[in-house]
Amino acid sequence: MSAGQRLPGTPEPMHHWQGARGVQLAGDSWGDPGHPLVVLQHGGGQTRHAWKGTGQVLGDAGYYAVAFDARGHGDSGWAPDGAYSQDAMVEDLQCVVDALGNRPCVLVGASMGGGTSLVAAGERAVPATALVLVDIAPRVEPEGVRNIQAFMRRNPDGFATLDEVADAIASYQPHRPRPSNLQGLAKNVRLAANGRYYWHWDPRFLQGARDLSQRQTRLEDCARALEIPTLLVKGAKSDVLTDEGVREFQALVPHSEYVNIVSAGHMVAGDRNDAFGKAVVEFLMRVVPSTELPQASIQREALIRRLNATDLNDIP
Repeated sequence: MSAGQRLPGTPEPMHHWQGARGVQLAGDSWGDPGHPLVVLQHGGGQTRHAWKGTGQVLGDAGYYAVAFDARGHGDSGWAPDGAYSQDAMVEDLQCVVDALGNRPCVLVGASMGGGTSLVAAGERAVPATALVLVDIAPRVEPEGVRNIQAFMRRNPDGFATLDEVADAIASYQPHRPRPSNLQGLAKNVRLAANGRYYWHWDPRFLQGARDLSQRQTRLEDCARALEIPTLLVKGAKSDVLTDEGVREFQALVPHSEYVNIVSAGHMVAGDRNDAFGKAVVEFLMRVVPSTELPQASIQREALIRRLNATDLNDIP
């Protein structure tokens, strides 16, 4: 089951893995499979394409970066039973890591993917060696979460044109320039039999009440249990993670590091791909160094130029 047909020009997945409960997962990778593994997990309503620039930079820096579409998103399958819980996401992550040899891995997660990563690391579901959380912590602001959900619930009847899709994204992200090339939006929607464009995600993903207080308790327990190197990256303009949420996380994880990305909102990698990629690579080269590519040989400016050239049309 899916939203409809993929549009021409939508990048084909490089990999497919069997996820939990029969859901097929689609993913891409960058770098040498023999290098240290970094698993990238996107936020709700996004796809693996949100990590393209970061994945390329990590691959160039001597890592094997793998990003996959969460169940019900992008080119991954929709859950037949509508199961999109935190546990289901963690089980999918376990399946991907198992398929890659159940080897030690760095977990990088944004928003929803960050929650999955924190649970997987804190509850020892996968052999994590380091953790990068992108604008997510146990305490999040309910209003910011509601804003994301409200955007995802808009336009239930789809769109007549890609121009309408671009208008919807621009209204949610007014700080980003409206894309001039609408072809980049093709990966965010599917074409239904009625000729209208629909978002790539399963609408059932948004069904069911999520108890933020229960979620916070579980994530706080996972944060306290962390013993691996941990980096928290916040978007300075985020309405989801506040300075108070950062301070509470730092109290839970005293050994954690923190980076605040200026001019970025909740979608940090999309807003400031250059600054985000630089922060992640510098962190990983210190805590999980790649022996294949010494730091002195990294052409940092070339990597940053590649990040700046990345297609940033992925939403929300």
